Amino acid sequence: MRHNNVGKGLSRSSSHRKAMLRNMMVSALRHGSIKTTVAKAKELRRFLEPIITIAKRNDTVHARRLIFDRLRDRDMVSKLFIAIAPLYKDRPGGYLRILKCGWRSGDKAPVAYVQLVDYENLVDQTESTLNLDESSE
Repeated sequence: MRHNNVGKGLSRSSSHRKAMLRNMMVSALRHGSIKTTVAKAKELRRFLEPIITIAKRNDTVHARRLIFDRLRDRDMVSKLFIAIAPLYKDRPGGYLRILKCGWRSGDKAPVAYVQLVDYENLVDQTESTLNLDESSE
C-alpha cells in the first residue's frame, strides 16, 4: 500500500535525493535554466515553487531562515529575495516552465529544460542592479 508515500523516489536514497534536489534548486536559481530528465524536473517543481512563493510573500528573517534551511546557499537566498521574488509579485503561481527536448543519448531517458518563467527579464534586471551597485562605488 502507498500510504503517505508522496513524490518520486528517483532510484536514490532519501539523503541522496535531498542533496540532488537541493543542488538542482540552487542551479536553477543561479542560471535560470537547467537541463535534466523529465521525472527530476517534475519533482524539482514540487520543491522550488513553494520556495519562490515564500520569498515573494514577505521578506522576513523567518522566511529567509526557512529558505536557507532548504537551499543551504546564502548567496542564492539573497538573490532570491532581491532579484527573483519581486519579478513574480503579481503572479499567482507557476514560476517554472518544463520544456521537453528529446532523449538522452546514453539511455534514452526523456530530457527537459527547466526554466524560470520570464527568465530574460530576470537577467536584464539582475544586470541593471549589478551595474547600479558598481556605479555607486
